[in-house]
Amino acid sequence: MTDKVIEVGDQGPAFSLPALTPEGESTVSSESLKGAPYVLYFYPRASTPGCTTQACALRDALSDLRLPNGETLKVLGVSPDPLKKLERFSQKQGLNFPLLSDEEHILAEAYGVWVQKKLYGRQFMGIERSSFLLDGQGRVCAMKRRVRPAEHVSWVQGALAHLPE
Repeated sequence: MTDKVIEVGDQGPAFSLPALTPEGESTVSSESLKGAPYVLYFYPRASTPGCTTQACALRDALSDLRLPNGETLKVLGVSPDPLKKLERFSQKQGLNFPLLSDEEHILAEAYGVWVQKKLYGRQFMGIERSSFLLDGQGRVCAMKRRVRPAEHVSWVQGALAHLPE
């Protein structure tokens, strides 16, 4: 695990991860995303109630998440789930954006969202539901830790104001 904490203004960590896109299996990298802003949102596990609420809200609002130039914002979900599980989740929910598989939690650690959690008295390592808006150069423009699934879209809409012109 890294001791580095990502802050607004930092360059986002470079990555290349297997992904399930609406078109099928692929690889998505920070390099391939350069030139256009995007949201990386980290969620604990596909097909759980909170993760489903969050993903479906983004799916439904995606066409309204517009950049200043009128283009739709790129949204990418990241979890430690394997591609097969992401495929079932995406198909069942009709998701219209890529889901990245971070099984070794390398990207989650780089963003500082792989943390110790507590549930029913049990401690374990897992994803802290978090969201990062990056500009076209890969710099963090806005971030939100401990995102509430039902409020995530509102946060993204407000965060778009932090993008440089």
